[in-house]
Amino acid sequence: MTVSEVFAGVSLRANLPPNLALSTVTGLEYDSRRVGPGNLFFAFEGQRADGRRFAADAVERGAIAVVSQSPQPGDFSGNWIEVEHGRQALALAARNFYGKPDERILVTGITGTNGKTTTGYLVDAVLRAANKTTALVGTIEYHLGPRVLPAVNTTPESLDLIRILSELESLGGSHATMEVSSHGLALGRVYGLHFHTAIFTNLTRDHLDFHSSMDEYFAAKRRLFEGAGAPPPRFTVLNRDDQYAARISAASGTEVLWYGLGKDAAIRAGAVSSTIQGLRFEVEYGQTRFPIESALMGRINVYNILAACSAGFSFGLNPETIAKGIAACRAVPGRFERVDEGQPFAVVVDYGHTDDALRNTIGIARELTQGRVITLFGCGGDRDRSKRPLMGQAAAEKSDFVVLTSDNPRSEDPLAIMNDALVGLRRHDTPHLIEPDRTTAIQRAIEQARPGDVVILAGKGHENYQVLKDRTIPFDDREVARKLLHSFGYRR
Repeated sequence: MTVSEVFAGVSLRANLPPNLALSTVTGLEYDSRRVGPGNLFFAFEGQRADGRRFAADAVERGAIAVVSQSPQPGDFSGNWIEVEHGRQALALAARNFYGKPDERILVTGITGTNGKTTTGYLVDAVLRAANKTTALVGTIEYHLGPRVLPAVNTTPESLDLIRILSELESLGGSHATMEVSSHGLALGRVYGLHFHTAIFTNLTRDHLDFHSSMDEYFAAKRRLFEGAGAPPPRFTVLNRDDQYAARISAASGTEVLWYGLGKDAAIRAGAVSSTIQGLRFEVEYGQTRFPIESALMGRINVYNILAACSAGFSFGLNPETIAKGIAACRAVPGRFERVDEGQPFAVVVDYGHTDDALRNTIGIARELTQGRVITLFGCGGDRDRSKRPLMGQAAAEKSDFVVLTSDNPRSEDPLAIMNDALVGLRRHDTPHLIEPDRTTAIQRAIEQARPGDVVILAGKGHENYQVLKDRTIPFDDREVARKLLHSFGYRR
């Protein structure tokens, strides 16, 4: 493929030189360390590094041109292609280079504050129950057919995403499911991508360190349903019980599927039973009625299951297949995940790292026990400070005992972060303790537990690391809890 063909449809700030336009492109890269002969190197200005600094290195490695939305530096003498928008250019160029696999792979995009990961796992399970070869892209990991790959970002760069779709197609795959973050939408990582189905879970306060306001945060999410750089999705799946969903306008030609617990939802749940064994309810959709059984716990997961059922309907799957897929999704890593070593109380690990997610997690625990709820949580450093007191308040108002600790402090002082959360925690008289060392904090939380209680270890979920100021160390709440339970004499 020639340079001219790669840049078809891309807004350039100057015409390509004739000799460069006809040059053969062997690949695209945005990391200079991976550049090979005949590649195009896309240089982005990032928060931590400016890709233009690596332009000369890319050329030395064989790049035939550097692509950037910034002007060519005066000391650079190679081919420089200036584009209107760097990441949009990469997205469109990647689609061209790999033959637009998103026009043949049916892609489901899931956005919202909470529930994206669980909904993604459920949708993928439903598709696999229909014997589809699939890909799953999200916060925890990426699945590509039978392979499991580490997740770098919730929503990868467009080039990586298109590569996944292209490889899926080569495997005979037909469906891909992905979490679409507000960052990914705002930065153009899914620009030009064709979505078959777009799902909105909910919207609550988060990421205001990146977005200046809730309106801006919502505007980023809404782009998924407008078709940023591509036609709008064929199906839009919206949560009827979320106030922000009513502000999403479906494009002409898009079919809307509303799900929820109220009677005004087209796809709704009836006769819901929530126990420690999981969920049981009936899905109602028009004249269709069918039972759902799921190992996932808590009424909040009814919404995630209904969203996945709606996606199944968008692909024309029958109720039996949908129910089979939901039942097959036994657990989602780090999402109300139990650590069971035979102790007479429950220990669960959950990713909840916003005030709303924390309330939902504690709410699940309340549904499942007559005992006390003991909540351990922390707040991440170098992130939205304004949500810290809100998280403290959420933990205090719903729990019987709270342990405030550290959670990925990054460059900030852990004690300063904890003080921010303490402002909200102390708005209630809930007994609590403060322990910055997370291992010790988990121990103290477990020591508080009595038979029948639920201990929630919130914030890290599936993460197996702790990010400190000067290093990242191995740390997995699940493994730490398991070892502590063993030290207390519990063992399966």
